[in-house]
Amino acid sequence: MVQHLASLRYASRFAILLASLAPWSPSAAAAAERPVVIELFTSQGCSSCPPANAYLNELVRQRRDVLPLAFHVTYWDRLGWKDPFSLPAATDRQARYGSRFGDGSYTPEIVIDGLTSHVGSNRAEIAPAIERARAARAATPLTLARKGDKLTVEVGAGEGRGRIVLVGFDRRHETAIRRGENGGRTLEELNVVRSVRTLADWSGAALRLTEPMPEGEDVAVLLEAPDGRIVGAARL
Repeated sequence: MVQHLASLRYASRFAILLASLAPWSPSAAAAAERPVVIELFTSQGCSSCPPANAYLNELVRQRRDVLPLAFHVTYWDRLGWKDPFSLPAATDRQARYGSRFGDGSYTPEIVIDGLTSHVGSNRAEIAPAIERARAARAATPLTLARKGDKLTVEVGAGEGRGRIVLVGFDRRHETAIRRGENGGRTLEELNVVRSVRTLADWSGAALRLTEPMPEGEDVAVLLEAPDGRIVGAARL
């Protein structure tokens, strides 16, 4: 009964958010090409996080239609182990989602395309949520190109408004945890976010930006609607 009620709650939330997609009118081809963004909020100090980290790692390795990103939060750092990849920007980003969804900040949490929030290790719930997001995804055209230490971001014309967010991330880290809840374990973590910053606002007109490369081995760019939905995404 609890699982059934939870499923109804998430289905209802998704239906409400899906209805709000109407102002965006991407082409079917653009929607098919852009990845669904999977944001894991995690910490090396959290004993419940390794199963969610392992799930994210599988998504990175097995699927090209998603963009999995691991955001390491800071609020576990004072509880026995300071996560070397924790970012205040990750904590702030999760807090905004928590305020929007009404479920606060916790780990592990996965947010799918800015649409729905889930316990990050709940594969049975997350897998169908990803498929629903794939079917409903909006896609304003976004492209990324690198030349030397410069990055060019191009946003195509479309309807609506949003903000352009640049994310730098490392492809893989392996960390021996010496203290805290995961003390004695060695964790493999993929797509670890190292930097997050807003580049510009977008109001529907085509836009081209040239920026220095962010911290991190790889780069992704997200286009977020004012309500937090992700309506465009690309990576190098």
